[in-house]
Order: sequence, then structure tokens, then C-alpha cells
Amino acid sequence: MRQVEVLTGQWASRIDAIRQIGVTEQTYYRGKKKYGGMGAEQLKELKRLQKENERLRRAVSDLTLDKLILTEAAKGNF
Repeated sequence: MRQVEVLTGQWASRIDAIRQIGVTEQTYYRGKKKYGGMGAEQLKELKRLQKENERLRRAVSDLTLDKLILTEAAKGNF
């Protein structure tokens, strides 16, 4: 997004700047809507938190599956 801002500051049209960085208009505007007000540090923190969240979801999922297996085994349904 910063590259597009720099290019538009150099008198390029926004559409030309978007094409020059190699993304579609839809991708650019979707990214701008999602991440537009964030700085570089905030984006890094967001990515780190998303990664951690995914790791925790997998851990919970694995533990839930283990619990279900143990519950069935305890009932004698194996």
C-alpha cells in the first residue's frame, strides 16, 4: 500500500500504481480495507497473534480429539 501511495505522490494514477506493483485492484482495495490504518509494527503483531491463535486452535483440537478417544475407551466401546 505504501508503494502505491509513493507512486501516486509522483503523479501516477492510482490504477497505474496498483498495476505497477503487480496486484489487482480488488486485491489492493481488499488489503487497504483490512489493513489500511495499521503501521508496520501493528501488522507484525497482528501476524504474530494470528500464528499463535492458529497454533492454539490446533492444540485444543488435538486435546479434544484425545479426550473423545479416552472417553470412548473408558466406556469400553473400542
